[in-house]
Amino acid sequence: MFANFLPAEVARLSEATSIALAQQMTRQAIATPLSADPIATAYIHQGSGGTPILLLHGFDSSVFEFRRLLPLLAAQQETWAVDLLGFGFTDRPIGVSFNPIAIKTHLHAFWKTLIDQPMILVGASMGGAAAIDFTLTYPEAVAKLVLIDSAGFAVGPAVSRFLVPPLGYLATEFLRQPKVRRQVSLKAYADASFVTADAQLCAALHLQSPQWSQAMIAFTKSGGYNFLTDKISQIDKPTLILWGDSDQILGTQDAERFRKAILTSRLVWVEHCGHVPHLEQPQITAACILENFE
Repeated sequence: MFANFLPAEVARLSEATSIALAQQMTRQAIATPLSADPIATAYIHQGSGGTPILLLHGFDSSVFEFRRLLPLLAAQQETWAVDLLGFGFTDRPIGVSFNPIAIKTHLHAFWKTLIDQPMILVGASMGGAAAIDFTLTYPEAVAKLVLIDSAGFAVGPAVSRFLVPPLGYLATEFLRQPKVRRQVSLKAYADASFVTADAQLCAALHLQSPQWSQAMIAFTKSGGYNFLTDKISQIDKPTLILWGDSDQILGTQDAERFRKAILTSRLVWVEHCGHVPHLEQPQITAACILENFE
């Protein structure tokens, strides 16, 4: 029923969209320049037709983040979601670096292996920063760009300042605590009723993946995407910026900064919504993506 790389707790999922996504998740060995052995990469693929859409999740997250948005997009267009290197349920090989260069190298290999045509690249939060970096490095792979409450101007995760020996492990164990993760979730939504047991489980399943703690420490120590600020204006792809008007994670000021920096962009505010429009307002988010890029 569920892939064997998912933990046993996946059976406790209760929301229909969560269960459906878990049942369809798979992994493929992707050959990359990063290691001699292919990297088992977790992803979802649904729908057909049109320009392919690829969804990139945020920091310490997984494809479960798109459990509500992906089926809405896939009903009209071919849609993919992938767990970035170092995150989610994608394998974390020992000896492989977990930094932005490795992430985009792995992502390009995934794209080349399974998609291999210009796509609509959608990034949420840290996934937005990854999407910007990927687009600037591999412009031939991206037809259009969507940034959802995107990182890029913002500094890296606040926890990074704690990730120095011997506190790196202690910091990730702090992040693992259910109470801590619940507080982050409550801040991510405008409507606290979205922070259900199912949502909490979706946000925590990947914590049991091998090398989770080590990859988190390595990524944050790399500095993450703090180097992007001066490069954002180089984006020349048609870009849709979606931003929750009640974002308490990144705030709302960066939305206008993105709009001004990317001359080919359009900014759409998602009303009554926090940091995760794709979870809190998935119908509106899907409609904006499909209507702007049909």
